[in-house]
Amino acid sequence: MIGIIGAVVGLLVIIVGIVVLTGGDDDETVTSGDEPTTTAAVDPDALPEPPPGITLTETTPCPPVEGADERVEKFAGPPPDCLDPAMDYRATFSTTLGDFTATLDAAAAPATVNNFVVLSRYRYYDGVPFHRVIPEFVIQAGDGDGAPWGNNDIGYSVDDELPADSSAYVDYSLAMANSGPNTNGSQFFVVLPGGGSKLQASYSYFGQVVEGQDVVAAIGALGGPDERPTTDVVIESLTITETPKG
Repeated sequence: MIGIIGAVVGLLVIIVGIVVLTGGDDDETVTSGDEPTTTAAVDPDALPEPPPGITLTETTPCPPVEGADERVEKFAGPPPDCLDPAMDYRATFSTTLGDFTATLDAAAAPATVNNFVVLSRYRYYDGVPFHRVIPEFVIQAGDGDGAPWGNNDIGYSVDDELPADSSAYVDYSLAMANSGPNTNGSQFFVVLPGGGSKLQASYSYFGQVVEGQDVVAAIGALGGPDERPTTDVVIESLTITETPKG
């Protein structure tokens, strides 16, 4: 009996050691496949549902520069390259808590920026809430088909365009959420002050918030213990503007 107890204790020590070495906290993983918790102070199903969107059944064309007439929720396949190499791109997020604007880094992540511009111009993000808010880490949005939040399919995925190291994730930078290598779709996050130190270089960095950082910070302050916002914040529109380089 003493020998059995000793063996069990020894096994528990080994298990605890493995947990400590590998880390038991998933805060470093900003994935688009996280399951909602069952202890939410705010019912995740109570978040505002995005407006209805159509499904494209043919090859995806480049959307109009001024934006499509109808919101598209799902695509038949990936879009073509719709970026003008002579232009710089900016994204303005008009939310129910205020506006913020980001420059998009097509040099660092051309396919990611192209995808983000195409989705924005197809009004995919219009009416979509921030479904994940973690103070001092990230705010996350882009699930355009609603509950269950954090689990959506736009009809295709985009390969990773990863930075050399995690130093790219500076305060108020933009990156894509994912559920593993080369699974980028529509979900993105903004890094809150100090949050970049918790990330590994596993997420496609593609932009930087340059105006309205106070709005991002205000959204970031709304996180509850279940990673759900305590107050709904919705992207009312996401507008892409382009200006000649130089």
